[in-house]
Amino acid sequence: MGWIVLLLLAVCAFAALVLLKVPRALWSMVGAALMLAAAGYAWQGSPGQPASLAQPGRDALVADEGLIDLRARMFGRFGIDGAYLTAADALARSGSSRYEVQAILGGIRRDGRSVQLWTALGDALARHDRQLSPAAQLAFDRAAQLDPRNPGPPFFRGLALVRMNDFAGAEQAWQRALALTPVDAAYRDDIARRLFMLRQLRATLDR
Repeated sequence: MGWIVLLLLAVCAFAALVLLKVPRALWSMVGAALMLAAAGYAWQGSPGQPASLAQPGRDALVADEGLIDLRARMFGRFGIDGAYLTAADALARSGSSRYEVQAILGGIRRDGRSVQLWTALGDALARHDRQLSPAAQLAFDRAAQLDPRNPGPPFFRGLALVRMNDFAGAEQAWQRALALTPVDAAYRDDIARRLFMLRQLRATLDR
């Protein structure tokens, strides 16, 4: 069954290359990636075993699909950075937060000025460490330094603070994220709604 799924993925991948009119010079890279996946499956996979869902590690928080979608709408879904994050997100879904971080670091080694990757690294580290660790703070700071007008870094920093129950700090971060978000941005309502809910929560807790 595993080989059938892998074959279907290969067919879909090359169909996408044709439909998206990707230059043929890049096809070899995709083919190499698929061959590597097949080799890895042959080496470590168990084709004869029944399928089972991977269980997330207990020490890390699993990435939320809604937040992955929001990040994509903030920064864009395509390009080389998007490819690194697609791989990182797949690892996060399987509970491999350590390898998720390594995948993002691979992208940063290629392009150390990517605001998207530094922001994603901060989020991944915060989930992996279950806190806004110094490493996560450094990643968010670097992202904000690269593009001070981008709402992504303060939004995801605020998310890490929410997970730590630092609601006051999170509200401040999300206020800044909303202020930096263009009025016509498709994701502005998402940030505003989360900020409103956070304020409601704080008001309830303060009663």
